[in-house]
Amino acid sequence: MAYETIGIGHDGGVTTITLNRPQVMNAFSTRMRAEITAAFTAPPEGTRCIVLTGAGRGFCSGQDLGDRDAARDLQGVLRDEYEPMIHAIRNAPAPVIAAVNGVAAGAGANMALAADVVIAAESASFVQAFTRIGLLPDAGGTHVLPRLVGQARAMGAMLFADAIPARQAADWGMIWQAVPDADFAAIVAARARQLAQGPTAAFLAVRQAVARSAEQGFAEQLALEAELQGRLGQSHDFREGVAAFLDKRAPRFRGN
Repeated sequence: MAYETIGIGHDGGVTTITLNRPQVMNAFSTRMRAEITAAFTAPPEGTRCIVLTGAGRGFCSGQDLGDRDAARDLQGVLRDEYEPMIHAIRNAPAPVIAAVNGVAAGAGANMALAADVVIAAESASFVQAFTRIGLLPDAGGTHVLPRLVGQARAMGAMLFADAIPARQAADWGMIWQAVPDADFAAIVAARARQLAQGPTAAFLAVRQAVARSAEQGFAEQLALEAELQGRLGQSHDFREGVAAFLDKRAPRFRGN
């Protein structure tokens, strides 16, 4: 696919997907949703970490409200465009960092929360803006947010549609980290390199186990851990990790 609304960069195992409609704060269009889905489904060969960020001063302002076609069939757009996009992010073949460089509003906020890790600049904020226009949160927001911050905070954020500053989001446990704007790019790059150099299969197993924990009991989770650990215990990365520990050197993981 030739990309028009996003940029793709790849360096040292890190693929960076940049939302690139800065004139509308990277608001979603049909084309952008399709391109994001394609980019996460089939990233460049050798991708070991994916960073999702925005061009300009915002991360993503949510649905482009100037798109009248989308407004005519919200259910169809969610089913056919948003759901595949969120699934593609959550099932990406490498760990995903959402690097939130500015405001993340509406479906843009919930897209960020679909990532494995969210790192935000301190000037960024998260807004469940839906009720401002008479809608409810979508793109997975009603599932993810209560599990991250609890029902009371999730309900307040969704009903009042207040902007949650990045530092507050980190304090609530909504995101992993809020960092000074001046250090944002360097910290994101360092964390992305760390994941790209790490044991990818183990990272993806962590994602799978955490996702399943929300829907099954303790005994089932113990069984899943044993199953996944059994697979990882047969991998090159496990053997390399143990050897590196014993040799007192840095491991050289290859992702399997």
